[in-house]
Amino acid sequence: MAKLPLAFFTAATLCALAGMVWGVVMAASGDHSMMPAHAHLNLLGWATLALMGGFYALTGANGRLGWINFWFSTVGVVIAVPGIAVLLSGNQKGEIAATVGSILAILGMLAFLAVVLGRWRAPRPA
Repeated sequence: MAKLPLAFFTAATLCALAGMVWGVVMAASGDHSMMPAHAHLNLLGWATLALMGGFYALTGANGRLGWINFWFSTVGVVIAVPGIAVLLSGNQKGEIAATVGSILAILGMLAFLAVVLGRWRAPRPA
């Protein structure tokens, strides 16, 4: 497997594992107040990164824009999710991290869109 899809799947799996542990901790404590942050970790971290990795693995798309997509998307999750958790705890200081992380995640999705649209022009196998 090429390095780019492997990077996406590695980051996605780490997010999934963290989300699973976090979910068990919430269930065991009975405190589900962090559920929105947990959901963002699972959807942006596990689902979105895994889907992007699947696209890169299936299409063979690889290049600088793909790596930009990876770094913006992954760093976006790593910054946004703790920011959301801090906000949910009642501390407004998390707003900056949540905002910056969200902007990075959006930039990652825009880079992914550019890669996807670029595949329309890619040569088709014979």
